[in-house]
Amino acid sequence: MYAALWRLLPGPLWLRILIVVVLVAAVLAALAFWVFPWIDELTAPSQDVTVEQ
Repeated sequence: MYAALWRLLPGPLWLRILIVVVLVAAVLAALAFWVFPWIDELTAPSQDVTVEQ
């Protein structure tokens, strides 16, 4: 599967590597800024804690 995707990328080797690096960076940024915070909201326990004296 990865070989087929690699063959679909245009240009010489250096351009293919640059495209892959940019795509991986974009996926990691999307995960860090949108997906992981969304999952954290779903899985984190309630932060509304009160302590009485």
